[in-house]
Amino acid sequence: MAYQVLARKYRPQRFADVVGQGHVTVTLANALAQNRIAHGYIFSGHRGIGKTTIARILAMALNCRNPIGSPARPTAEPCEVCESCTEIKAGNAVDVIEIDAATNRGIDEIRELRDAARYAPARDRFKIYILDEAHQITDAAFNALLKTLEEPPAHIVFMMATTQPEDLPQTIRSRCQHFSFHAVKLVDILGQLRSIAAQEGVIADDAALALLAEAGDGSMRDALSIMDQAIASAPYEPSADGTEGRARLDAAQIRELMGTVPNAVFERILDAVNTNNSAEVMAAANRLLDAGNSAAQLARQCVRYLRNALIAKIAGLSPDGESAEGVGNELLQISPDEQRRAARTAALFGEEELARFLQVMLRTFDELGYRQEQRFHFELGLLKLVHLRRLLPIEEALSSLSGGTGPRPIATADAPRATASPGAPTMAEHHPGMVGRSTAPARPAFSPFEQDNLRRRPEGTANAVSAPMPVSAATPQPIAETRGANAVSLAPALEAIPMPVPEPLPQPDAVPFPLPSPIEARIERQPDVPLPGPVFASAAPTVPPIHPPPASAADGPQTAVVDALAAASLASAADALADAEWIIASDEARVQTHLSKTMLPLVLNPEAEKIVRAVLRDAGILKLALLPGTAAPAAERKSRPARTGSIQARALEHPMVQQAQKLFHADLQTVIDLREPG
Repeated sequence: MAYQVLARKYRPQRFADVVGQGHVTVTLANALAQNRIAHGYIFSGHRGIGKTTIARILAMALNCRNPIGSPARPTAEPCEVCESCTEIKAGNAVDVIEIDAATNRGIDEIRELRDAARYAPARDRFKIYILDEAHQITDAAFNALLKTLEEPPAHIVFMMATTQPEDLPQTIRSRCQHFSFHAVKLVDILGQLRSIAAQEGVIADDAALALLAEAGDGSMRDALSIMDQAIASAPYEPSADGTEGRARLDAAQIRELMGTVPNAVFERILDAVNTNNSAEVMAAANRLLDAGNSAAQLARQCVRYLRNALIAKIAGLSPDGESAEGVGNELLQISPDEQRRAARTAALFGEEELARFLQVMLRTFDELGYRQEQRFHFELGLLKLVHLRRLLPIEEALSSLSGGTGPRPIATADAPRATASPGAPTMAEHHPGMVGRSTAPARPAFSPFEQDNLRRRPEGTANAVSAPMPVSAATPQPIAETRGANAVSLAPALEAIPMPVPEPLPQPDAVPFPLPSPIEARIERQPDVPLPGPVFASAAPTVPPIHPPPASAADGPQTAVVDALAAASLASAADALADAEWIIASDEARVQTHLSKTMLPLVLNPEAEKIVRAVLRDAGILKLALLPGTAAPAAERKSRPARTGSIQARALEHPMVQQAQKLFHADLQTVIDLREPG
């Protein structure tokens, strides 16, 4: 018989043989004993944890010839001796159809399955369809199966195994019983490997089996595949009688086979990080990379080791303890030796530091996937760990600046103290006068939060803080900075010394300011309320009230405005306002023009209006209203001669205009000067 790999040779054939899935096997066994058989099952979970195996065992139990409770089958487990059980175990049963959904995923294959499902089984009790990798089936194919799955014949049972249950349509999942499989625990994998090694006659110590179990990463099939490969590459030891030898599994040989390095290397690297020794960290990385190890694999192992150290710190593992218990045992699926190693590393750092280390190495591991110079990025990631030890956390920096009232962690005598890298000058060398000085940080004179507290205090307590504050001089002094269990000397602190407070300077006498005008006072009282007219910033605050001039006095402002417009080469606007009717009352000028609503903004453009308002403001008139109107009667316009030198006078002197008046008996109403001013 051809050789059969361990994963197939030791494949469970009973519910009791399945490791790590008790919540599924117990439920299915009870359903079989109570005859509560569903027409559809979904088995989801990690790879290599028994989804297809349990589907086959369930198929054997459903089609077993011996009833439950009989002498040949006292429990819900299959008897494994009847014809149906042996055929299903061999994989050649007619009524148990196992389909690879990764290749038979189209709507045509599902239609064939649906048509064949209508027929009764050839011999057994149920016709069972096992769809492996069911998430590969297309949506159209699932829709074709939907009606059959919702109302199947009494002899049909569907079993779907998948690693991605979220890809299955919700309509399919709602019609089936969903069983979520768990990753197999390290202890269960280790026990199974130890049993198989004894049956195979392989000599293996616990360290080698623990490496195989960790390499399985929760998958029993992966662990058995690696074990099969390790047995093939292991040396043979001759037996005592000189006959066939036995394979011996060694931890070093398994690491070399998997391309990994012992975790003791990462323990030494983190020891160098703790002592702030960048040279040792880079030398260790150089030895690992020169030995041919992949930078990505090393980063992956470092991430795993940092994760174990962080969990050991959280769970409070002791380096001298036997093994983790409680939460630590659930979270740390590693051997007792590795648990103690992780606890030794965790004792060197704080929880926050280990979390930052893990974040840096995770980012480094991600970057190695698309970087060309992987060696440089891996070395840079390790160097960042050393640099993180030199940084002061932002919480402690703010606490030292503000002189917080909370207790500051003090380095204890039994805590290991970080040392500077070789050749680095110490603080005492820079400041010899600091020898023997206390390392307790002095409260700085200025707090960034003090000003905010002063603003929020009630008015009654304002005088309580008006006393002069002592000013501190910058005297170098080391700050004892604690990270987890380590205290390092970082930056000089500030030593408070009294400083003389200068006497307040005499204040000058108050200078009287003129009272604001009524308009300015109104603007100050109600800044958001619009005024009835424009208010000019250049108006003097002490302008005397302007009495309404008589009607005959309107010619003065009108003449001034017309002359100003003419001087600014705005002849059209000057003529229009010269012909307009002006009514001045109090501080308002109402100008009734003969221009239409359309022509008014063209003739009196913003530039002309600005000049008009400036002239009126000088005359004490603060408001201006330009009103459109209709054209004046021809008789009235003829009786009013054109102003000498105006654009209208020049137009009347033009020969073409005079000829047009003679031919058409026309009258010149409005003249617009379109020439550029100047």
